[in-house]
Amino acid sequence: MTRPGLPKLIATDLDGTLVRSDESVSAYTHEVLDRVRSAGIPVVGATGRGPRLTELTRNDIRAADYLVLAGGGRVVDQSDPDGPVVLRDERLPAEVLATIVADLEVAVGPLTVMVEASDEHDAPLWGDYHPIWPYQDRFETRSRAECLSCDVIKAFARTADHHVDELLAAAREIVPPHVATLTQAGLGFVEICPPGVDKATGLSVVAQALGVDPAEVLVFGDMPNDLPMFAWAGWARVAVSNAHSTVRAAADEVTLRNDEDGVAVYLDRLLSR
Repeated sequence: MTRPGLPKLIATDLDGTLVRSDESVSAYTHEVLDRVRSAGIPVVGATGRGPRLTELTRNDIRAADYLVLAGGGRVVDQSDPDGPVVLRDERLPAEVLATIVADLEVAVGPLTVMVEASDEHDAPLWGDYHPIWPYQDRFETRSRAECLSCDVIKAFARTADHHVDELLAAAREIVPPHVATLTQAGLGFVEICPPGVDKATGLSVVAQALGVDPAEVLVFGDMPNDLPMFAWAGWARVAVSNAHSTVRAAADEVTLRNDEDGVAVYLDRLLSR
């Protein structure tokens, strides 16, 4: 049983929200999240990171009972004593992605495209090299044909001539939501996910498993890929102060920056009421 006046489920984005700019998570943040769980509130890590980064994700949010990975496409119950249980696993068919890429290139010009196809530990992304991609140690150059030869967890696309928000808006005019979910997570690339996949639908799998109503869920985020869970959750939607302008506008409250442990500070105050 949760204490009166507290949410029944807490979900937080990781990169840019819980995780600091130096890619660390403070001991203070881990301690506060442990106190959240001790108060009887399940914790969910809701991230765009794919299942290939599960171990990194577990290390960054050790208190998590559930992980919503790949922007909602993979949901894992970590609370089962017999080991993690996959509750959701969605893929985008290769032929659908090929059509999307072709349609986008007709409209906006040549794309840099990368795909996340493997869920093996630390598996690389495949595709076109681009110098702005921040994780070159987990990237492998492969031909477009090879990238479009198999179903994928998600794909990433950018152009030389469009800001990512402009490209996202243009892509949403071309690709209907029943074909794919389009978003961006602050990496300079539009992310192409299976239809119906976002953090809200991923969190709904967790909420249904726990018997929790969205009105009882508190969420934290910083980027447009967090907006669906902001629209879905009802207890409170909290942005870190370094968040994208659209996320700040959608938030009920704004906490400190990720580099100032804004999520932990907010939760510490909540638990101390």
